[in-house]
Amino acid sequence: MSRCFAYLASTLMALPALAQADLADLSCDDSARMTQTLQDVIGAQRQGLGLRDPETILEVWVTARTGDFLIVQSYSNGTSCIVALGAHWEGELPTPAQG
Repeated sequence: MSRCFAYLASTLMALPALAQADLADLSCDDSARMTQTLQDVIGAQRQGLGLRDPETILEVWVTARTGDFLIVQSYSNGTSCIVALGAHWEGELPTPAQG
């Protein structure tokens, strides 16, 4: 899990808009950029999602290689935030991307 978070944190810290943010703010980003970071940088795949309320979706992202998972809360304003991290995901793991 720490490796997954380290990749994500280092990527988010490299973004100019977040360079001056507090540590607590580093877990939020533009939804499209968050999705790209999760997929391209840490190799996570979305395994499920559900509606929390009319303007909020919760997503579960899993990294097949490590079994690490993240719960992302996405808002209708185009912002997504990582609200939880974990390890040892149980259930179907995504098929690792070929490349």
